[in-house]
Amino acid sequence: MIKVAIVVGSTRPGRKADKVAAWVHDIAKKRGDAAYDIVDIQDFNLPLLDEPTPPSMRKYTQEHTKRWSATVEGYDAYVFVTPEYNHGTSGALKNALDFVYAEWNNKAAGFVGYGSAGGVRAVEQLRLVAAELQMATVRAQVQLFLSTDFEHYTVFKPDPAKEKQVNTLLDQVVSWGTALRTVRVKP
Repeated sequence: MIKVAIVVGSTRPGRKADKVAAWVHDIAKKRGDAAYDIVDIQDFNLPLLDEPTPPSMRKYTQEHTKRWSATVEGYDAYVFVTPEYNHGTSGALKNALDFVYAEWNNKAAGFVGYGSAGGVRAVEQLRLVAAELQMATVRAQVQLFLSTDFEHYTVFKPDPAKEKQVNTLLDQVVSWGTALRTVRVKP
């Protein structure tokens, strides 16, 4: 069974990403087709790119980078939960992606976006970043709208129909994550 990280992509006080990630995780736990964990980038306290060499060299000097590297390395696929801030993803999530390189390679990625436009622009931005990190992004994605999936724009109460979208996303992430594992794991 592959391991899938559901990545909380915001560190902002009052964020919604942690509630959205918990919801995705609750749905995922019912499936039994992979091991699912929540990985919260806030727990790693990653400053703005403080390593002296590019991540592609894997010559990490900082303990937070080594810990982040080991965490990312331990998963076969990812579901990124991203807010949309100013037509893009959060700076914290972009920074976390940029901190390491090879650890992302040949792994699957799916996206759950939220915001006034359902997070679609943040997800589009993340697809470009993921391509450069040699990740395979799945087609399915989940869009959560502040006006309909958050009561009074603040309390997360997703439309029950969105659970089907999450399962479609997870179907693709698990399928691709399983297939890509054969690329990474040599006999």
